[in-house]
Amino acid sequence: MIFAMFIIEKISHVIFLFPGSHLQHMKPGNDTHFSEFFLLGFSEGLELQPLIFGLFLSMYLITVFGNLLIILAVSSDSHLHTPMYFFLANLSFVDICFTSTSVPKMLVNIQTQNKVITYAGCITQMYFFLLFAGLDNFLLSVMAYDRFVAICHPLHYTIIMKPIFCGLLVLVSWMVSTLNSLLQTLMMLWLSFCTEVEIPHFFCEINQVVQLACSDTFLNDMVMHFAAGLLGGASLAGILYSYSKIVSSIRGISSAQGKYKAFSTCASHLSVVSLFYCTVLGVYLGSAATQSSHSSATASVMYTVVTPMLNPFIYSLRNKDIKRALKRIVGVPGT
Repeated sequence: MIFAMFIIEKISHVIFLFPGSHLQHMKPGNDTHFSEFFLLGFSEGLELQPLIFGLFLSMYLITVFGNLLIILAVSSDSHLHTPMYFFLANLSFVDICFTSTSVPKMLVNIQTQNKVITYAGCITQMYFFLLFAGLDNFLLSVMAYDRFVAICHPLHYTIIMKPIFCGLLVLVSWMVSTLNSLLQTLMMLWLSFCTEVEIPHFFCEINQVVQLACSDTFLNDMVMHFAAGLLGGASLAGILYSYSKIVSSIRGISSAQGKYKAFSTCASHLSVVSLFYCTVLGVYLGSAATQSSHSSATASVMYTVVTPMLNPFIYSLRNKDIKRALKRIVGVPGT
């Protein structure tokens, strides 16, 4: 990942400084060696900025501390050293990184009353946003597969979900997501931009930035839609298939207690999956229908900030193992 970002940074500087590059005309004026975008955020009114700052700072801190507690609970409790909690710890780590790609920059911009983000900073933000959004997507599908094996093939669970196999699933998720984000980010470097560099968003969302380009964006649009359809569609299809088999297996259980126990093991994951995909689909389908960039920016808060913040609560409120580990961490006697 560090090597990938090194390549992006070097190529972006080469393209930007190359004589005749269209990127030199991004900002009118005499300074042709510096370019920048302007993140418009949510509101132009200065009176609302302290409220927005306090709200997002609170949500960000809750997200970071909540997910850190999940990671600490899983790593410190030997009873939680299972595939399900291994994937959960990875998801919590990715959620922290996912939120950190956009919220800290937005908070700094509000605090300093400066909406500028440099060209290199925007490209970097896009890379990490795509990386961790893809990882969120892949980890949710991997967790669905884990629940599928646990419920549909319980006798073979320990044989299939070996530690090396679980690690391989996470590694492949990182590799595919890294290649996807690297490809789309490198393609952004070849676009030329004119004087319209205001992004109606609180972070460098790739679709919004592509729309600002004054060069042909057909290939970028094709790659974005193809990646979303292939990677996102395949993951969602895998999740739906896994849960169709899970529901079928649960229906075959004779006792009501057995059905409840089987369903409770995947209820938290199902809630997170529903929250993540419903908000993502709601944002992009809704923005496509209304053609409103400001509405899209506001709705994007749901999957970029709210969903990562709620995940620790969803996994801890109904999970006795997590609650027991958290109580041990904070020094509360277990019941």
